[in-house]
Amino acid sequence: MKIGILQTGHAPDVLIDKTGDYSNMFQRLLTGQGFTFQTWSVVDMEFPASIHDAEGWLLTGSRHGAYDDLPFIAPLEEFIRSAYAASVPMVGVCFGHQIIAQALGGKVEKFSGGWSVGRTVYNFDGRAVALNAWHQDQVTRRPADARVCGKSDFCENAALLYQGRAFTVQPHPEFGSDFIDQLAETRGRGVVPDRLLDKAKTQLDKPTDSSLMARQIGHFFKHRDLIS
Repeated sequence: MKIGILQTGHAPDVLIDKTGDYSNMFQRLLTGQGFTFQTWSVVDMEFPASIHDAEGWLLTGSRHGAYDDLPFIAPLEEFIRSAYAASVPMVGVCFGHQIIAQALGGKVEKFSGGWSVGRTVYNFDGRAVALNAWHQDQVTRRPADARVCGKSDFCENAALLYQGRAFTVQPHPEFGSDFIDQLAETRGRGVVPDRLLDKAKTQLDKPTDSSLMARQIGHFFKHRDLIS
């Protein structure tokens, strides 16, 4: 199955040599599940010619806001609506989660409660799942088709399932502890409160459930539903 990665942002330049860009992180996350990949850097206005250029679409995270007035936002939203109407499966992570919601009638805002950074425990349909987070923006109003399948006290709409057509999550299963550690220093200081960054650093040695979420993403692409 060919997965098209729609890259909506770039990792910090100083980290790319070590970690690769966001598209590389997702390929590593989903390795071993029988997928092939092609990346389009939509943030740089590189779009697929057709929603059928891949059998499924994965939308990455970004430092941008879904509500920002940037050239790639409107055509990306149109692509999302077209893929959704044609039932081409989509997975969105962080910004990807937000832009899919916005394109389908939801609302994304800077959350008044501030930032979520580092290892965070979510309730996924009754199961505790720990994943790394890095966001201030949130989906504050979900689209009519979306069902909440993951949440936390901080983030009410942390994971959404759209009738077998899309599955989106706010946290970052592709971010390892080392990347969170370096992201805190390259993009966090002066933007995210130091107390949150320092707290995140104390959690770096604790395990996350990224492998579980990788299986969930793969299962969705293949079967259009969640692992029971």
